[in-house]
Amino acid sequence: MLLDLKEIIHESGASVSFSEGVDLSDLLFGTCYPVTEPVIARGTVRNTAGVLVMQGTITTCLHGVCDRCAGEFSREIEIPLDVVLVEELSNEDSEDEWVFPLEADAADMEEIVRTVFVLNMDSKLLCKPDCQGLCCRCGKNLNDGPCSCQKELDPRFAALRQLLEK
Repeated sequence: MLLDLKEIIHESGASVSFSEGVDLSDLLFGTCYPVTEPVIARGTVRNTAGVLVMQGTITTCLHGVCDRCAGEFSREIEIPLDVVLVEELSNEDSEDEWVFPLEADAADMEEIVRTVFVLNMDSKLLCKPDCQGLCCRCGKNLNDGPCSCQKELDPRFAALRQLLEK
């Protein structure tokens, strides 16, 4: 899907608002496809002194299995969208991932949203940022509370423990 920008390309100070839905359900993260709902991109493209700057947000709901606690989750995410659009890339070898070329005076929204979404995803899918994970001994989900396992002391401190017991 292309966002037509021909009316603001040569008019400094002009802007165009956008609100587009993009299907990213084919993105595989680890062992699951967490993007089952449309990814919504909203914002504006502004011509600032001849430079087209796209700013806004990308929002969706992730559905997956947490990499720490193995629990299924659904979590809303919002990613800032801040990219530059150019008529042509000057040097494709040193291309900046936040600069996108226009195609016949239009921005390819699917390419922009997909790139920004993937570059902003964490390397692990988590149910919440502070997920405690599972106890490595008993397997209890530590998000539900502490487990009853006794902590093992470092074997290097065994001699000190013997002194405390006397």
